[in-house]
Amino acid sequence: MADLQAFMAQQQSRTSKRLLDSLSGEFISPNATEADNQLLDAMRYSLLNGGKRIRPVLVTAAAHALAEPNAATDTYAAAIECIHAYSLIHDDLPAMDNDKLRRGKPTCHIAFGEATAILAGDALQCHAFELITSNNDIGSAQAIAALKVLAEASGAKGMVLGQAIDLASVEKALALQQLQLMHHHKTGALIEASVVLGGISVNASDEQLRKLKVYAKAIGLAFQVKDDILDVTADTATLGKQQGADAERNKPTYVSLLGLEGAIEKAQALRNEALEALSPFNQGARYLRQLAHYIVDRDH
Repeated sequence: MADLQAFMAQQQSRTSKRLLDSLSGEFISPNATEADNQLLDAMRYSLLNGGKRIRPVLVTAAAHALAEPNAATDTYAAAIECIHAYSLIHDDLPAMDNDKLRRGKPTCHIAFGEATAILAGDALQCHAFELITSNNDIGSAQAIAALKVLAEASGAKGMVLGQAIDLASVEKALALQQLQLMHHHKTGALIEASVVLGGISVNASDEQLRKLKVYAKAIGLAFQVKDDILDVTADTATLGKQQGADAERNKPTYVSLLGLEGAIEKAQALRNEALEALSPFNQGARYLRQLAHYIVDRDH
């Protein structure tokens, strides 16, 4: 996996620089107030506070499966990370999951207060779409297609719906199919969007996008299954967030429904499904294949 590790490190650095540049210089007006700067600090804190950058890496890996990644690829990678960071800020709030630790550091609302955290999340959500619309290297037709994918994956048809289902499911018994539906929206929607945006950035055909979606749906679910496994098997220091938090809140998980061994088998089956979807692609899809293994085998 050395090839993948080098690729991920390169893309993580590339995305972080793109994000830092986008929140520097002209982002704040010359007449900035203390409130402006506090908001920007909170945005930077949550956006640049480590993380695996799986979604941006998936954008670039999907593009790489078909052609050479380009300026549009970089922009979509940065935009998807803005959406992800905003979602984490809001998920951690007392009204949601009430988490105190994220990526080994205090959550945004602990560091900056609830009001500023909410506004930072709101601003990052808007910033994602601004990144796409302000890039003159992206044609209007492609930009509209990308905006549609990102908006649907982020909102009431995707991630936000998943979080709503999650909150409504605490202390309730869910069937496996219901749990999969929740996570298809909460976690899987943005992962699927990442892969699709990578394809869009290099003008993938409809058939290529269809195969990429099958791959993305499988690894999106596998990602959540693995998270549920790690919530039981890893410690807080390794996870960078509170271990056992789901069990403490009595939230339904794949481990609670399938048992630990059953959840492990489920993750492995999903990985196989993802790899099968990539069978028509050539060596350019090696990073996508390696990422399928990484998602299931990771320890944090």
